[in-house]
This record gives sequence, C-alpha cells and structure tokens, in this order.
Amino acid sequence: MADLGAAERLEGFSLLDPMTQSDPFAMYEAMQDAPGIYRMPETGFYIVSRYADLRAVLTDPVTFSNKVDRASLQGPENAERLRAYMESKGWPHISTLQRTDAPDHGRYRKLVDRVFTVGRVREMTPHIEEVAHGLIDTFAARGECEFISEYAMLLPGTILAEEMGLPSDQVTTFKKWADAMLAPASYVMSEEQLLRNADIELEAQHHLAALFEERRARPTGDWISALATAHADTEEPLSMAELQSVMSQLIGGGFESTMTAIGHAMMQLLNHPDQMARLREDPKRIKNFVEEVIRFESPTQGLRRRTTRDVELSGTVIPKDSVVIVRYGAANRDAAKFACPHMFDMERSNAGTHLAFGAGTHFCVGAVLARQEIAIGITAILERLGDIELARPLTEPIHRANFLTLPLRELPIRFRARS
Repeated sequence: MADLGAAERLEGFSLLDPMTQSDPFAMYEAMQDAPGIYRMPETGFYIVSRYADLRAVLTDPVTFSNKVDRASLQGPENAERLRAYMESKGWPHISTLQRTDAPDHGRYRKLVDRVFTVGRVREMTPHIEEVAHGLIDTFAARGECEFISEYAMLLPGTILAEEMGLPSDQVTTFKKWADAMLAPASYVMSEEQLLRNADIELEAQHHLAALFEERRARPTGDWISALATAHADTEEPLSMAELQSVMSQLIGGGFESTMTAIGHAMMQLLNHPDQMARLREDPKRIKNFVEEVIRFESPTQGLRRRTTRDVELSGTVIPKDSVVIVRYGAANRDAAKFACPHMFDMERSNAGTHLAFGAGTHFCVGAVLARQEIAIGITAILERLGDIELARPLTEPIHRANFLTLPLRELPIRFRARS
C-alpha cells in the first residue's frame, strides 16, 4: 500500500545531488513507497524504481524504446551541439546495439554475440588470473594499497586496453577515453566542458579507426578483429561509425561497471568480515557472492528508455516521447522482491534474480565476462592477502558524482601478504 507521506520525503532528495547519488537508497525507498511513478522535477524524466515495473519496462521494448539520445541529460541544445561537433571532427553518436530496437538491434546483437561467447571468456580466464596476480605482486609486500586505482580499475582496464591494441602500461589512457565516452550520460556539463570532453573521445575514435582498418586487413585474436570481421559473407560489414558506436558501448559497459563492482565487492568484505571468513573457507561461494554484490550496489544504477506511446505504469500515465529511467539500483533493493533488501547476505537464495544486467533482448552482452572478472579478482585477493582492513575512514560522499553509475572514489586498504 502506497505511503502518501513518501511524497513529502521525496522533496528532500534530488538525483542530481552528489550526496544522494552516492547513497540513493533512502530516496529509492521513498519512491517505492509513494503512489505512482516518480517524475524528476529538474529534468522531467520518469524514474521507474519498483522491481515489477522495471521488468515490465525492460521486457516491452516496443513501448519503451531504447532509441534515446545518450546526451539527453545535457538538454536538447547542448545535445545537438555535441552531435554536430562529433560529426564534424570524427564519427557521430549513431544508434547501435543497446540504443536500437528490433529489427536493427537483432543485427548488431547477432554480430556482437559472436565475439562475447562463453567459450571465448573461458579461453581468457587464465590470462585474467595472470593479470590479477601480476597486479597484486606490485603491492603485496607493501602491506597497503589504494584498491580502486591499483587493482579494481586496472584489472578490467588492462584486459580491455589489450583488446583495443594498447600496451598494458597505457591503461590510464584507456581510462581517460572510457570516462569521456560515459560523461555525457553521467553528469550535467556546460557547453565548454562538453566539447572539451568530446575532444578526448575523438582521440579515442581516431585511435580505434586506425586499429579497425588494420585488423580488417590483418586480423588477430582481439575483440577489434572480431568486430571488424564479425559479419558473415551474406551480411554487410559494420561501417566505421557503427564500429565506433558499438565499441563505445562495450567500453562503457565492460570497464566502468566491472571496476565499480570489484570495488564494491571489496568494500562489502570489509564491512562483513564474517562473510569474508566464510568465503575464504569455501571459495565455491564466490558465484553467489558476486550476484549479491551486483544486487546490493548495482554498478549501473540506471539507463534510459523512451516511450513510443502514452502508457500507464503503476497508475501514472507517462506521455509519448518521455524519457524513462529504469533504475536497476532501486529495483534490486525492492522489499517486494528481496527480503531485508538493505542487508548484504552472500548466501541470499534469490540474489541471482537481480536486474543489474537488464532483462529481455537487451540483456547485457558482457555479463559473462564481468562476472568472471569480479570472481577472479576477489578470489585472487583472498588467496594472496590476509588481515585485510580499511586503512582509514572514507570521506563522504564515498562515490564520485554520477547520474547513472555508482563508482567509488577510493578504497585504501592495509593487509598482510599471505605466504
């Protein structure tokens, strides 16, 4: 039953406030308690927060289209300036993969599914383990590290950088590019900031363009080669603009979210030493632990949809062409689906029913790789380090300001290297 007082509680929150973005769960709970669907007064976006409503949206791509401008947070004028600027100096942000509907989505998904197979991830596993242990070697004897920048960022970053043809020691360049690709959808910027950020993305685009052309002529075993040659003889190869768009989405989904999840995994072990001890005792629990981490602090808190018609959801009529934000982080803490949703429990029986990877035809293509990197990353840490604890209290807000994701600013830890 809706709590009419929840609407008054909501007045004290804003999803554009860095403090709320860092700890949005009280606001989510108020949204779920209030009648109807919450509409952001700052943007007019409709925020879908309940688990059942989220599933309804995610599994109805006809009504809730994925074709929505990634820069919609910037307002129509700045979004158009960004589009024109990118088109004049590089490749425009065209709609592919996640940002398309049927039948176009099926073509892109079929090509990408040939790249991200379970078998391919299995083949990558020994190298992911090698990278994880190599990173730990750099700080194990020191007895302390800044976990986000020295490990959580570098593990998926190294794997992706290598697949993009960058040497492993250029992960910081890759991160700079990835941050620029995600920025227009993540926080409000001035026109000057937006174009300065675009220059960084253009740098990445031109690097990728040269690499795609090289791999088309001389394929190797990396993702760039696989995407450039993924088409069958009966299909048109992806254009350069399409390749740029697909790669941008794979970088955004495969880097930031995995880095964030590895950081959250470590933080939850620090917050729950009893569960850390149980995971050490039985490493086979890692699979469910990973699912609970992803449920508890969904790395991607929300993504956009656009209504193709007037539609009623939980008693609220959402007009045609409205921006709808599917808030995974809220749905995964919905008490109607998860008992004691604000409690972290790695043995939760239904942890795997979270919606952090989406649902339906747009289910995250990189989910298998992300789960594997998180599991390998945490398993390696527990094998190599003991007596892990927070080195000092974290400064609030503990997450970087971001409208769509939940990235930790830092996580300083100290430990004892295990022999």
